[in-house]
Amino acid sequence: MNALQNIPEHQKPEFMRSLETMQMKDSLKMYNNLVEQCFAHCVAARDGVSFERARRTAASFRSKALDKKEDECICRCAEKYIKLTQRVGFRFAEHQAAQGAAPSP
Repeated sequence: MNALQNIPEHQKPEFMRSLETMQMKDSLKMYNNLVEQCFAHCVAARDGVSFERARRTAASFRSKALDKKEDECICRCAEKYIKLTQRVGFRFAEHQAAQGAAPSP
């Protein structure tokens, strides 16, 4: 059953705004996590610097731009992260659908 059907009409716009805000926050969290993970793996780790230390100081950076290896690593990392996130989302949706289709005791 669609949960939106159970919400009174006058509360639906507020509910939808809240839902959009939550989705935006989740998207930003996912993006920030992707950036942190890939930076730590592809840039900071190559310099032997922990991500936390790299965040506190810019002294660990060799140049303003990424070199070719860092750029390739970040592209692979981001691609893997996005594929993993999509797969987890699909599995979660499958699980939720199976839970919804299961007969009640």
